[in-house]
Amino acid sequence: MTKSGTDVLQGTLVLLVLRSLARGPMHGFGIALHIERISKDALRVEEGSLYPALHRMEQDGWVAADWGVTENNRRARYYRLTAKGRKQLAVEEEKWSRFSNAVAEVLRLA
Repeated sequence: MTKSGTDVLQGTLVLLVLRSLARGPMHGFGIALHIERISKDALRVEEGSLYPALHRMEQDGWVAADWGVTENNRRARYYRLTAKGRKQLAVEEEKWSRFSNAVAEVLRLA
């Protein structure tokens, strides 16, 4: 896949994670489950993609993380959206809208 194709996929993952965290703090596995559940099993986020993305988003200041205890009494990092992350979510939603509208237009006219 070309770099721009990879950028689209990475941007989509960022959008899905930020949108999921807009609902409230979640641990990584919870984010993956949420995306899978909401998409009716059409989307599956693998750990090898999710955790590096969360780390990048944390470095960028879009999410913050604290240690907590899961429903299963396990220790996990809980991620939450920051103010900067909320602004980035709006940017990502706009980029997705432009992208999906462009694809729809090509499909309509092709």
